[in-house]
Amino acid sequence: MIRFGTEAARITLAGSRGSNAFETDTVLTRRDARTVTLNGDRLESSERLRQELTALVFTPDRLAVVKGAPATRRAYLDRVVGRLVPARARVAGEYTSAVGQRNAALRRIRAGHSTRDALAPWTEQIASLGEELVRVRIEVVLLLAPVFAELADVLGLEDALLTYEGAPPTVEELESRLEADVERGSTGVGPHLHDLRIEAGGRDLRVFGSQGEQRIAVLSLVLAEAELLRARTDVSPLVLLDDVLSELDGSRRLALADVISRNAQTVVTATAEAALPVAATQSLTVSSGRAE
Repeated sequence: MIRFGTEAARITLAGSRGSNAFETDTVLTRRDARTVTLNGDRLESSERLRQELTALVFTPDRLAVVKGAPATRRAYLDRVVGRLVPARARVAGEYTSAVGQRNAALRRIRAGHSTRDALAPWTEQIASLGEELVRVRIEVVLLLAPVFAELADVLGLEDALLTYEGAPPTVEELESRLEADVERGSTGVGPHLHDLRIEAGGRDLRVFGSQGEQRIAVLSLVLAEAELLRARTDVSPLVLLDDVLSELDGSRRLALADVISRNAQTVVTATAEAALPVAATQSLTVSSGRAE
């Protein structure tokens, strides 16, 4: 439920996770910080909300996952790891911390304030954590890729493919490029530099994809993750699709309607209700700041 006023907007969501029911309340005001409560208790971090309420979002700015820099795709992939393999969600953060420590040590060596012996523990951590991170990223890509390809094909993007680009770092590899790393003051190999390749018909969509193809690719990623989460947890995630219909023709809108009908919690925004070619379970019209 959404309630708008002149000074604040309140968004209330109710649902369940396993056998536990929950209700979250988000209040947005003009002057104060956003507040979020879970079953009446104020949450101090957004991470807690993400753990309780799995929400997947498509908005036009999410096209950065396809056409943005590799760092954007790495961050996206690590979020998917956290949702699909929550027991290993910590690995990306631990690896990033180890890289930061090693980079700081490299800069101290370059400045003459430390010796190369002090680098060894961080090199070993990067090799160990980097191997674990690459392994779980590849595991998730292998889960995601066939579902992504199937949904992309249904939505009109043929021969879509996800591949992980990068191999686990080793102590030997890190030590072999030590001179270059000291000179640059940063670690030049490892999963912090890897990429997720998103292509269709053998074309890298980042460089050779049209905006329409990029939109379908991002939408297919969102829907593929929703299907995997539903299959692995038996809970339908909250899927929010904003302005998803504007660049889809009639047949693709019908295909999308069929796909989202599989998910119990999907919210679609559009400029007109008739844009979605099936009857919605519930419709809200927003006009002049009021939802009806």
